Amino acid sequence: MLAQSYARTYRTNAILTASPGQLVLMLYDGALKAIALAREAFAQPEDDYNRIRQINEQLQKAQSIINELQSGLNLEAGGEVAQTLHRLYDYHNNRLFEANIRKNVAPVIEVERLLRELRDAWAQMLSQSGDTTVERVRSVA
Repeated sequence: MLAQSYARTYRTNAILTASPGQLVLMLYDGALKAIALAREAFAQPEDDYNRIRQINEQLQKAQSIINELQSGLNLEAGGEVAQTLHRLYDYHNNRLFEANIRKNVAPVIEVERLLRELRDAWAQMLSQSGDTTVERVRSVA
């Protein structure tokens, strides 16, 4: 119990002291974690009620995080890159919605791959910009 309290405090402090770029990386990591948990739930026996509940909860969590990423875009200042990301986040959310309704893992795997590519590109950009705390962010997520 005490270890959980320390871990929660550490995560809170990491979030409060993170740069905007690090926060985006944390959001990507959170979405990927939720997607991984949903994918694990798809592997459970189909007659398990908890399977359906966990798939639903984790996919909705991933969608909420993607919505947060999308709402943080500055479409005016970001130009075509922001517009493209906005459309891509819409696509991700639509695919996760489809996966949740149909209980089909294929769209989940697709979105996971696409988000991983974005996350890795973001982490590389942070590293190249001199942000040395990318590994610290990874340990918090």
